[in-house]
Amino acid sequence: MSAGGGGLGTPRALPSSGPRALRDMPHPLAASSSEEAASELTPSPDLLLPRSFADKDLSLPNGTPVDTSSPASSSSLLNRLQLDDDLDGETRDLFVTVDDPKKHICTMETYITYRVTTKTTRAEFDLPEYSIRRRYQDFDWLRNKLEESQPTHLIPPLPEKFVMKGVVDRFSEEFVETRRKALDKFLKRIADHPVLSFNEHFNVFLTAKDLNAYKKQGMALLSKMGESVKYVTGGYKLRSRPLEFAAIGDYLDTFVLKLGTVDRIAQRIIKEELEYLVELREYGPVYSTWGGLEVELAEPLEGVSACIGNCCTALEELSDDMTEDFLPVLREYILYSESMKNVLKKRDQVQAEYEAKLEAVALKKEDRPKVPAEVEKCQDRVECFNADLKADMERWQNNKRQDFRQLLTGMADKNIQYYEKCLTAWESIIPLLQDKPETK
Repeated sequence: MSAGGGGLGTPRALPSSGPRALRDMPHPLAASSSEEAASELTPSPDLLLPRSFADKDLSLPNGTPVDTSSPASSSSLLNRLQLDDDLDGETRDLFVTVDDPKKHICTMETYITYRVTTKTTRAEFDLPEYSIRRRYQDFDWLRNKLEESQPTHLIPPLPEKFVMKGVVDRFSEEFVETRRKALDKFLKRIADHPVLSFNEHFNVFLTAKDLNAYKKQGMALLSKMGESVKYVTGGYKLRSRPLEFAAIGDYLDTFVLKLGTVDRIAQRIIKEELEYLVELREYGPVYSTWGGLEVELAEPLEGVSACIGNCCTALEELSDDMTEDFLPVLREYILYSESMKNVLKKRDQVQAEYEAKLEAVALKKEDRPKVPAEVEKCQDRVECFNADLKADMERWQNNKRQDFRQLLTGMADKNIQYYEKCLTAWESIIPLLQDKPETK
């Protein structure tokens, strides 16, 4: 890039998709059948969501085929909707899973490790399969390294490290399993990313037997982009954020606000359900005790007691599903939004630096000034940030629409199953309560 003409050359305009108002950005829960949303948001056919759930053979999220000829239950929405989360499974060449959590008790600390299994056909891996164990702080190290070396990209969030004392036992089976799922999703999102999956730190994380050796060395694998962003001072102030990125910022603010409200209300609902569950567990046995005193009513009273017991079991399952499946996704996307905001701030920093350098060049009064190389490099960094941020935003929107469709469909299915179980339980005691003909 160079200045043209005898005077100070005008730097080329930064590539832009044009200003986009917040109202024009696709809603996270918008139907995938919207042609406008799909055309604006998804540039690549590989990332397109099915326009109709009937376009493919139906399968569960884990890939298990579903026979739709005679669904087992009228509530089985998962049997009727396409929820395959593998958008481009045929082209993937890197598969990562996190499982088998184990508790380690040492003199100084107690911690959990997880087995990380990698299967790949990529040339940069020496073996086709790896299996190593990692603890939470290793995942945290990986994320920090990705942020340093890939500052222009959106890094998936980790589950929060700390929990409130007395509220959650971080070594409980439920907590460990919830964290395992989140760590598994974290690695899968990186493995599916066209840039992050090739990061050298990610390769080391998946293959190194002793990760501590790399932590001590520091590895010094920061990219030039990472170094340039890392050392940008806070003295530059951005005049105004471009409209399309201002729209992204406004969208994220609104999205986090709404999602936070849903999260708080959902937690209150779960708390009330658990309180109701305590009352039900005390309520049912009363009928059984009463039946011991009423010989003629013993059978129907025992039936009511059993019915309430079945309702207790159904409610407990519903609450567990909400706690283990619904809330973690809400929290992940709140953290995801914060990560996107951080990348947006880094982009603003680099643009502010570019504007400041450009102004400094314009103030120099030389006969035939040229745009200095450092200004050109700074503009290149801005363009790189713009392109990577927009690409990751599109990818994030695709994943978000799919995740929330699956989440809400699952929630609807679980609620229908809950009420069906309660209905079945109460219908089962109706014959016991009906008048029987007297025998002569």
